[in-house]
Amino acid sequence: MRLNLQRYTTALAALVLLLAAAGCRRLQSRDNLNKGVREYKGAKFAEAVKYFQLAIELDPDFTTARLYLATAYMSQWIPGADSEENNKYAKAAEDNFKLVLDKDPNDKLALASIGSIYYNQKKFDIAKEWNERLLKVDPQNKEAHYTLGVIAWGKAYPIRGEARNRLSMRPEDPGPLKDKKVREEVKGKNLAVVQEGLANLQEAVKIDNNYDDALAYINLMHRELADIADTTEDYKKEIALADDFVQKTLDAKKRKAEEAEKKASKGIQNDLK
Repeated sequence: MRLNLQRYTTALAALVLLLAAAGCRRLQSRDNLNKGVREYKGAKFAEAVKYFQLAIELDPDFTTARLYLATAYMSQWIPGADSEENNKYAKAAEDNFKLVLDKDPNDKLALASIGSIYYNQKKFDIAKEWNERLLKVDPQNKEAHYTLGVIAWGKAYPIRGEARNRLSMRPEDPGPLKDKKVREEVKGKNLAVVQEGLANLQEAVKIDNNYDDALAYINLMHRELADIADTTEDYKKEIALADDFVQKTLDAKKRKAEEAEKKASKGIQNDLK
């Protein structure tokens, strides 16, 4: 009986030590996270990465540290710069965001960031998939709707442009595409793409009626629809809608500028108090 009690006491003491050690490691992990955040806020991203890595080594399940690590890598990545070192930053950011998603498939920041990486790498089909995945989790994400609209326009515009060149139509020449066979060919390729992209852009504007970039692309989408319209009358209707959205874009820019001016003015008044 005495021997069993001694074994129990020894095991209990070992468990207490293990728990104390684990607690100590968690504290050290959070301390390194805080140090990393300070470096990150000072735009010292390489130093921040080292602290975030230490935080994860001390606590492998520390998702917040993993998110900061991925973001610090992404902050060092320059979209469009094709170098081995720069590409490593993008890959490291993507890998760490995916590790976050392994634990939480619905993490909005990770989903949005991976979509952004692929979009800026001009891997539009993959970027589309990630933004659609984000919208399943966050249907009110206006940037995801906008990005899907831009991707759709980017897919449709070159097809229509090539058709105009084939028909010797200058950019300023009125439409629709003057050859019916070519017009039907372009419509077959573009109509569903444009309609889907337009719906996404309209959703972005529903979420934020001052979203001037989305309004500008709605204008462009109506110009895509104009060139594949069946009649001159339908072409003119689409162009009129496009022109209307040009004005709406300008109005939204004006409202945003006025709101920014009001905020700045309030900030100055508060500073003077």
